[in-house]
Amino acid sequence: MTRCILIVTCRADLHADIVVERITAKGHRSFRLNLDEFPAAFGLDLAFVGGAWRGTLSHTPTGDVIALEEIGAVWTRKQADFAFGSTDLTPQEKAYAAQETEHVLLSILHSLDCCWMSHPIAVRSAQWKGEQLLRAARMGFTVADSLIANGPAPVHRFRAAADSDIIFKTLASPLLGADKVAAEERIATGLATTRITDENLDLLDAMGDVPCFFQAHVSKRYELRVTVIGDRVFAAKIHSQDDDRTRTDYRDFAADIRYEAATLPDAIEQRCRDFVHSYGLAYGALDLIVTPAGEYVFLENNPGGQFLFVEQLVPALRMVDAVADYLIDGASGER
Repeated sequence: MTRCILIVTCRADLHADIVVERITAKGHRSFRLNLDEFPAAFGLDLAFVGGAWRGTLSHTPTGDVIALEEIGAVWTRKQADFAFGSTDLTPQEKAYAAQETEHVLLSILHSLDCCWMSHPIAVRSAQWKGEQLLRAARMGFTVADSLIANGPAPVHRFRAAADSDIIFKTLASPLLGADKVAAEERIATGLATTRITDENLDLLDAMGDVPCFFQAHVSKRYELRVTVIGDRVFAAKIHSQDDDRTRTDYRDFAADIRYEAATLPDAIEQRCRDFVHSYGLAYGALDLIVTPAGEYVFLENNPGGQFLFVEQLVPALRMVDAVADYLIDGASGER
């Protein structure tokens, strides 16, 4: 008998909305744990009895209930700040409530013996992009020369030694912390990957407060978004060089560039699959460059990266079905 699929996310998650619809259409049940209404809108009745946690989690507004023993698969989709019933908590009370809620939630989740996409420990260990470069190189990927510095002098030396320009990119998030502060406190909303040329070298003089990451610029024929879902690999070719706005960073969606399904060489496909699985992940979204000479260059892997925008642009890549099927198979005990 198929058990229930627990989806850990937030209310504003179109990916989860669509996957839940697909799971339901396939005749299976899911329970959605929106962290931005937890624990305020949820009831917990859990007891450690007979050497195991038992009990239920209920969503108060809908009356939906799930027993821990019913959970056969978990999709850790998206994080969000917790919500509490009291609106007048002091800063210390709120800090304590958040700490205690996280501890309770992770204690329960980590106790589940089920299929994961992906386990929080695996996701946590896979998100450090500096380590990713080392692992990718060891696994046979080409990786651009890179530098971490907190002053302009090493960057000037790095650029002088490079064969071309260099690029600056953020490692933790391109949002520059805008998602962590109130709207009225934001001074910027994000920063795309930036090419450092002779014309903007003066930008380096602003360095000092934060360690910054730079890489040698890599010429592109096109880019690839490679999404690994279980053992399945979906590759989208991104013609980023067709528009000046996307030559350095393809994530300017105002530019109408071409996306199409791509077939990877067998060795590259297996390398992408192995890279994701080496962390214990069931999901990963890798960004690669294909150079004019046909070389595949690793950029990064996002263990919780978006896939819906790719499927919307390339409907042949049926990743929503792949996620739903993976979770259903896992809840059925077939993984």
